[in-house]
Amino acid sequence: MSKTYDAIIVGAGHNGLVAAVYLAMAGKKVLMFESTREVGGATTSVKAFPEYEANLSRYAYLVSLFPDKILKDLDLKFTTLSRPMSSYTPYLLNGRPAGLRISRKWDADTEDSFSLMEGGRTEAKTWRWFYGGMETLAKRLSPTLLEPLPTRTELRSHVGMDDIWRMVFDRPIGETLLEKFHSDLVRGIILTDGVIGTHTSAFDLQANRCLLYHLMGNGNGEWKVPKGGMGALIGELKQKAVRLGVEIRTNSRVVNIHTQASHAEVHLDDESTYRTQHILCNAAPQVLAKLMGKEPPTCREGSQLKINLLLDKLPRFKSGFPATLGFSGTLHINETMSELERAFEDTRQGKLPRTLPFEMYCHTLTDPSILSKELQFGGYHTLTMFALHTPASLFRSDNRETCRTLMRQAFTALNEHLEAPIESCIAKSTDGEPCIEIKSPMDLEGAIGLPKGNIFHKDLSFPFMENKIEHRWGVETEDPRIMICGSGAVRGGGVSGIPGHNAAMKLLGK
Repeated sequence: MSKTYDAIIVGAGHNGLVAAVYLAMAGKKVLMFESTREVGGATTSVKAFPEYEANLSRYAYLVSLFPDKILKDLDLKFTTLSRPMSSYTPYLLNGRPAGLRISRKWDADTEDSFSLMEGGRTEAKTWRWFYGGMETLAKRLSPTLLEPLPTRTELRSHVGMDDIWRMVFDRPIGETLLEKFHSDLVRGIILTDGVIGTHTSAFDLQANRCLLYHLMGNGNGEWKVPKGGMGALIGELKQKAVRLGVEIRTNSRVVNIHTQASHAEVHLDDESTYRTQHILCNAAPQVLAKLMGKEPPTCREGSQLKINLLLDKLPRFKSGFPATLGFSGTLHINETMSELERAFEDTRQGKLPRTLPFEMYCHTLTDPSILSKELQFGGYHTLTMFALHTPASLFRSDNRETCRTLMRQAFTALNEHLEAPIESCIAKSTDGEPCIEIKSPMDLEGAIGLPKGNIFHKDLSFPFMENKIEHRWGVETEDPRIMICGSGAVRGGGVSGIPGHNAAMKLLGK
């Protein structure tokens, strides 16, 4: 304990790195411990298929919540790119292949696509009302995410919009979807943002919380492609932190922490001890509790299956819709509201979903830079598939076989909308193996320490506190020397950097 630090950060994910840079810029002496070989946590990019120069975002894949203010404050050279399409959803129209296209910005093509559906013009009008209200809410709500935590009453007064407030914060989103929309398909497209990564029903307010997090980023909720992949963000943060004097130690596992009146101590598995004034935990609250010798809090399981593919050509839709558009936005498969609810009920009972809801997008249609020039010229693309309502418990008895079963189920469902099977488009290694990488919730728990594979660390919470207690940032714990700077903080879910910023502001007395 020859050195005493102002702050020790446990875990070098993107939020921990954001906190480290803010603190170092303020002149604080910062030490970071990361248990794995590399920094980044869930926001890493990897060469998943060794024979191909393709750097895929292994876990997280799109960016919405990361505030532009943090990028500006930290002077990060990180760019996100808009996709031309918001989504494409194949369906049958009078028995023939068709699809609902929704452009990133409402246009005549989107209007026409809605009009082909029964009652589509009314659905289109309601859609614009719903997302118009959500965007106005996001514009008013987004700046508060980087400020001290308001109470419910304070935030409601700030936001106004009583009807939208009740729809988002007081009433299950499933009830609103049933009341306002008539198309099961349209309801489902909206609901996906309420259940992706979260094992919950449309009639539970947890879906409202998840929906809110997916629609409030930077005041517009647009999900963008990270240029260069998620690793580009981590590379910028790490470079900035090191340049400012932050000490980063990988392969360093913290085993327990203790606090005293004058300082805190961090103990590693090599029996070394480090002293600090404050500890910022970028790991999940359950991990923090164990490090403190306390009973871990409970939370729902992680509920997502991620499949990364490298394609040597894009598949073609039976509907004739251009693949370069359909795969550039979010492609929805088996995601009507009734299919989502049925999958939830199946998996809640411990059974595999009869119909697997999933969605996908092609990073390289917007940002080809993650591929070598040779692969770009050869027509290669990445495809990221993300299955919903696949809780960790489904994988415990046989993780690999369950992954393969669900993958086959997803491929079969996708193939119903393609001219040729997706399997015929997947690149192969020299030994004939298809370039497929699958990550279940159990894989996330084993690789990066997410309890039960929960990508949000814990159940999401609304961005306020019920009653005014004190000047709080949503990162505090029972111990004044310990703060949460990861997704387990209030306002912490997603690739946002927000809890890292807020923990740094708390420590700096802002």
